[in-house]
Parts: sequence; structure tokens; C-alpha cells
Amino acid sequence: MISAILLAAGQSKRMKGSNKLLFKYKNKTLINYALKSLVKSKVNKIIVVLGYDSKKVKIAALKSKKITFVTNPKYSKGISTSIKCGLKKISQKNLGFLIAHGDMPLVSKKIFNTLCAALKNKNKEIFVPVYKKKVGNPLAFKYSMIKSFRKIKGDRGAKKLIRSNKSMVKKVKVNSKSILIDFDQPKDFPSAT
Repeated sequence: MISAILLAAGQSKRMKGSNKLLFKYKNKTLINYALKSLVKSKVNKIIVVLGYDSKKVKIAALKSKKITFVTNPKYSKGISTSIKCGLKKISQKNLGFLIAHGDMPLVSKKIFNTLCAALKNKNKEIFVPVYKKKVGNPLAFKYSMIKSFRKIKGDRGAKKLIRSNKSMVKKVKVNSKSILIDFDQPKDFPSAT
């Protein structure tokens, strides 16, 4: 079994008071791009971590048997609190888990499946997608890495964990720059301007 944590708790600080996950991109609410790709992927369970505007985001989000919503009461203290909140819902039956971002609409089902397949590698614990030598998101971790996440703090996500465990990392080549593109400000939404 493989789970995915979808981070959807951020405060969208560069969006001038609007929640980017509720913005429309090509006639669809932003959060639903990542959710749709995850639902169609080989991921068995999707844990959506809500925070800022939690009620509105939950109403707007796609619903599926695969999806569970959790609310992070400490979301304002940074991304690490949302990751930890999501990890509480991951069962020991998991081979591993993915950490994905609600503001990355271009990541396809194929990329999620590539990372799911990579988790079967017996020699490594952390799997990072790479496009033209640049590391992107989502990230994948074996269940055994869960304890290491207890040490992350503030607005540091998993990148610090990756840097301190280089020998456990496997780079997974992908043919899409979508792993490098997140939507952060109004100009990222062509239909909204």
C-alpha cells in the first residue's frame, strides 16, 4: 500500500489575500488538478492536509473513496507541521508515502506512478524526481523514514531531510518540467488575469 500526503494548508501569502488553491486554472479549481492525478494514480490513500481556509478548500476539493481530509491546527507555523499532521494518518501497512503539493497542477498521474514504482527499490529509502538535473516535487519515502520526519521544524519541508541522508536517496528521472512548477502568485494563473 502507498499513501500520499497532499499539502493544502498554506496561507497563499503571495496571492494578496486570496487562497490560490481556490483559484480557477483553465476552468478547474487549482487543488483538483493534483487530486485528480492522485486519484487516477496507483496511490491507495490520499491524505489532504488542510489549514488556511480549510472549510472552503474542503468544499471545493474533489471527493473520492481514496481521499481523507485532516486539518492542521498549527499550519501557520510552517510546512513541517502539515507534513507531520499527514504522517499521523499513515498506517504501518504502507510500503511508503508520497508528499505532494496542492499548488502544482501540472504533475501528472504518470509522475505519481513513476514514484510509486520507485518505492519498490530495496536499496534506497528516499526517491526524488529529477528533470534536467533539477530536483522537484512530489517526493517519495519508504515507511521506515517516518521517524526522521519528527525532527523537521518550521517552514522546512523534506528537503533538509534529503540533504542529511544523501546515501539513501535515489534520483528518479522524469521527462516533464511539471515537477518544478508551482503556482504562487496571480500571474501564474493565466485565466485569472
